[in-house]
Amino acid sequence: MNTTDTNSNAPFAPTRWTLVVRAQGESPQARAALSELCASYYLPVHRFLCREGRDEDSARELAQEFFARILQRGELGAAEPGRGKFRSYLLGAVKHFLADQRKHEGRQKRGGGATVESLDASASEDGAPREWPDDHARTPDAWFDRQWALAIMDRALTAVATEFAAADKTEQFQRLKPWLVGEAPTLSQSEVGGQLGLNEGAVKVAIHRLRVRFREALRSEVRQTLAESDDVDAELRYLFQALAQR
Repeated sequence: MNTTDTNSNAPFAPTRWTLVVRAQGESPQARAALSELCASYYLPVHRFLCREGRDEDSARELAQEFFARILQRGELGAAEPGRGKFRSYLLGAVKHFLADQRKHEGRQKRGGGATVESLDASASEDGAPREWPDDHARTPDAWFDRQWALAIMDRALTAVATEFAAADKTEQFQRLKPWLVGEAPTLSQSEVGGQLGLNEGAVKVAIHRLRVRFREALRSEVRQTLAESDDVDAELRYLFQALAQR
């Protein structure tokens, strides 16, 4: 689930904190804001819940319940932009939610009327083995931050891809994308240029411009998750470190 703000001449808006405030309530605008927040950060929360020992279906249900509950006014304390990084706020809220969930499951188990489901998080959504146990060596916070960084990267990449599509340059984006995301190109820049009708020098320029635009999109995406006083560059450095930790 992805949402994008794709006008390269305008800032990425609204901010995540603005959406948090808007999402509190029952109005159509609140429901729309909640929907965007769920779309933007569902995966980090879902993967964190799996990392904590939930199976895929249980984690999916809990993630949906989490986003429905967290933004109800007064549910987990006031959500205010002044609280700092939205990443940190959301992680704290997930932990609070899990603590409540464990209390609830404990009461069910003690009551004898229901059994706590078996937990099996050994497979990913597509059935492939997870990257564990190496990933389990990380602390839960580090695990969440890496998933957050991946989500931020994905949103920035999707925004740039949408800009290229709007300019009728989808093929160019797909051909140049390997040099942007660190994939091993299957073709040389000269060969890609032949497919795009560009010489090798023009391909190098296009790759440079794509990288510049992606960095701008990434900064915009990160900026909207921070309080005004926070350092965007410091947050970017931290997210890159989180991505590098395997």
